[in-house]
Amino acid sequence: MTFFKGKIVLSSYLKKSLLLLSFASLSFISQSTFAVSQLPDIGTAGLSAMTIEQEMQYGAAFMRLARANLPMIDDPILDEYINDLGTKLVSQADNVRFPFTFFLVKDNSINAAAFLGGKVKVHTGLFLYAENESELAGVLAHEISHVTQRHIARYMEDQSKTTPLSIAGLVGSIALAIVNPTIGIAAMSATMGMTMQSAINFTRENEYEADRIGINLMANAGFNPSGMATFFEKLAAETRYATSAPEMLMSHPVTEKRIAEARNRANNWKKKPVVSSDEFYLAKARIQTLYSDESAESVLTRVDQSLPKLRTGSQEWYAAEYAKALALMKQNNNDEAAKLIKQLIAKKPNELFFQDSFTDLQIDMKQYQEAIQRLKPFIAIMPNNPVIVFNLANVYLKSNQPDAAIQILDPFSRNNEESAIVWQLLAEAYQQKNDLPEYYQAQAEYLSLLGNFDQAIDHLRMARANTADTLSQARIDARVAVLEEQKKLDTSLRR
Repeated sequence: MTFFKGKIVLSSYLKKSLLLLSFASLSFISQSTFAVSQLPDIGTAGLSAMTIEQEMQYGAAFMRLARANLPMIDDPILDEYINDLGTKLVSQADNVRFPFTFFLVKDNSINAAAFLGGKVKVHTGLFLYAENESELAGVLAHEISHVTQRHIARYMEDQSKTTPLSIAGLVGSIALAIVNPTIGIAAMSATMGMTMQSAINFTRENEYEADRIGINLMANAGFNPSGMATFFEKLAAETRYATSAPEMLMSHPVTEKRIAEARNRANNWKKKPVVSSDEFYLAKARIQTLYSDESAESVLTRVDQSLPKLRTGSQEWYAAEYAKALALMKQNNNDEAAKLIKQLIAKKPNELFFQDSFTDLQIDMKQYQEAIQRLKPFIAIMPNNPVIVFNLANVYLKSNQPDAAIQILDPFSRNNEESAIVWQLLAEAYQQKNDLPEYYQAQAEYLSLLGNFDQAIDHLRMARANTADTLSQARIDARVAVLEEQKKLDTSLRR
């Protein structure tokens, strides 16, 4: 089940200036050396500039900005994979003060970015370059370390000593620089008067701190700590042989010394075999087929050439067969795709990647009851799994069963208030049911997650006008007040 919607395509102008903020991006590919001292105990560093509560509020505001301006991929199965991987790493980190959120952006470039409140942006391009899960984990571990070490808060604390600018102004400039480099870097230059060199010098110190802490996270979480070094080597090869190097490598090349430092640090850990998960290969295949620039025809040709070389039943074989099925779906060859996915499900009935895609196929073929009967056993044992909840709810809606959809979506929404998908589906369910007050409220929640507060508040007022229940009216009034405060915060970040 895929909810991806293309949004604003960012201008490429001044993108290289994003290196000013390399403490919040995949700038472990920047040129620096690893410090050899013990890992720091940062204690409450950065707290004088920003409280933990403020950091979480700014993180939520950043997500609203990102949803409205980035080509975010709302794909439940990929969201679950990247968040499961990130959570595995976060579980080994110190100084974790809030839940982390990892989200995917449709962008073929090699990049990731960490922001306040544990919000981590991951470009789909990382999957195209990572050959194994440990390389991908190295990227996430690096970004997680930026957050746990509070590098942005510490940076802001340093800037606040010389820059007469509010916390909101600083946060807004950084957030905009991550989402839209053209606007954000201009804002930072204008409001902070900072030079490129001073910013890079400051951030390099944070970069090698995040590198070494990240390697420890990887190893403790069961990944191969050499993954960071092999990723360095791969990026270095891109600059050596490619006619056009990856954007972030042009200004900050990977040096042999940096690669050696990463390799040496990884060698401090006892070597043990590490196998990438099945889900890594399936996620990579899904991104290559559905979210890269490769055509369905090209995918089919590539897969048909590779399959004879793969051992039947291997992880790579399953991923290739899955990519073939997805490519057939893109060509609307549903019969052949269904035949192939049925074979995969017969071999691995509990693999949600296969179940998710088969649901899409059955919806296209209007086999609603078959899909419902197949998914019901899953919802019984995993009622809070977003892949199962969203797929089953979607089938219920396609078959005009809004009450059944609401029954599973409503409890899920209470524990996942920042899920745009759940509010989209709930709004559709209440609209089918012609329940106007609930429809307006669900749609308001969805709009608020995009930062569209004026329309969200209008919807809440329409909900209030369509209900006579005083308790419901009071609850709606309270929600309007909350959104008004969030609107003020978002407005302050954009000034």
